[in-house]
Amino acid sequence: MRLRNLKNKDDLIKDCMYLVNNPEKYKGSWNSVFKNNNPIHVEIGMGKGTFIKEMALTFPSINFIGIEKFDGVVARAINNINQNIPDNLRIIKTDAININNIFDHEIDTIYLNFSDPWPKKRQIKRRLTSPLFLDAYETIFKHNKIIIMKTDNIDLYAYSICSLSEYGYIIKDASLDLHKREEFNIETEYEKKFSEEGIKINYLKAVKK
Repeated sequence: MRLRNLKNKDDLIKDCMYLVNNPEKYKGSWNSVFKNNNPIHVEIGMGKGTFIKEMALTFPSINFIGIEKFDGVVARAINNINQNIPDNLRIIKTDAININNIFDHEIDTIYLNFSDPWPKKRQIKRRLTSPLFLDAYETIFKHNKIIIMKTDNIDLYAYSICSLSEYGYIIKDASLDLHKREEFNIETEYEKKFSEEGIKINYLKAVKK
């Protein structure tokens, strides 16, 4: 699903008050950005921002940060979030590989929602659950390391279970058909589209102490 650029994307990005510029300067002090000591959850690859916005509105005692690297997608997210801006939400425009330059032992949970599966063998290192990225996440977690993932791609799902397990994570929860479960779940825009098409949503929660 390719997103068209908004004509006013540059203005949306420039005028966004909850977009954190130069996020590296807040490394180790993100509590000062939110002006509280609440837990911080991060979504890597926030797309149009539907999930991260609804999570922030639903859980006001948790701080949420959405990460996206492409200007056009960031502008789409801002355009969406601007309709109802939660106080406990910030967004960052950066590549996820830089994440350990931005946070230092202050993140409680990472969400990986419908990440690019990078299916070719030569692309494995680009997967957000590859050892390269798991290394990058290692120093950003505060205490226990929690990664929650949703994907429609069964190959990426299987790879992620193996990669996380080999890295020392325990798979605490998993489902090959998330929407069959009667549990609370906030959908992403991709998730809603896929489920309407009858595509099963794979889910996992991995924890490393």
